[in-house]
Amino acid sequence: MASSSRRLQTKPVITCFKSVLLIYTFIFWITGVILLVVGIWGKVSLENYFSLLNEKATNVPFVLIGTGTVIILLGTFGCFATCRASAWMLKLYAMFLTLIFLVELVAAIVGFVFRHEIKNNFENNYEKTIKQYNSTGDYRSAAVDKIQNTLHCCGVTDYRDWKNTNYYSEKGFPKSCCKLENCSPQRDPDKVNNEGCFKKVMTVIEAEMGVVAGISFGVACFQLIGIFLAYCLSRAITNNQYEIV
Repeated sequence: MASSSRRLQTKPVITCFKSVLLIYTFIFWITGVILLVVGIWGKVSLENYFSLLNEKATNVPFVLIGTGTVIILLGTFGCFATCRASAWMLKLYAMFLTLIFLVELVAAIVGFVFRHEIKNNFENNYEKTIKQYNSTGDYRSAAVDKIQNTLHCCGVTDYRDWKNTNYYSEKGFPKSCCKLENCSPQRDPDKVNNEGCFKKVMTVIEAEMGVVAGISFGVACFQLIGIFLAYCLSRAITNNQYEIV
């Protein structure tokens, strides 16, 4: 009788855990959708900036897209495991959540530690791209044009950066340096944007990457709640041999 009474008393607790975990899993699934959207947005919005970093940096949006997709699939699995009240599935769910949390934590630490290296890498590549501007017609020259058009800037630190390039000696300033939309490239400084691009670019990157980092950090911390809930429900089911008929 004592064992039966104890089991009856435990059922409401387990039901409560299940309800809370289902709500959490749904919200967790939504965060996966958010990360997926942020990754796609980063690929479209920050592509010009990533293209002027090293090749590994261009994979950052794909990492977010992949993480979002994994979270969506994992959230679906977690919902199924909770509804089934399967102890081993819940433990597996908690293990996957822990693994993703650790990966995101390591990625955040690496990004923070190497943030200055990323900044220097961008400046060096930007300067190198200007010196080799339009020599091969590659995507980096196009990225420079898009940045200069969008931010209304010219050169790395200012428009004089262009004066040491082959393109300037042959054709003058590129059209993307012009203050007016349809002006012709020429060497007159009054016709071009005097302000350099590097500071403006870093301001944009820091602001937009701050949004990405904030969302990623929030998702990582949110996973700790899921790990705790999944573990507690799994343990309660195991200890009390709870079954759904």
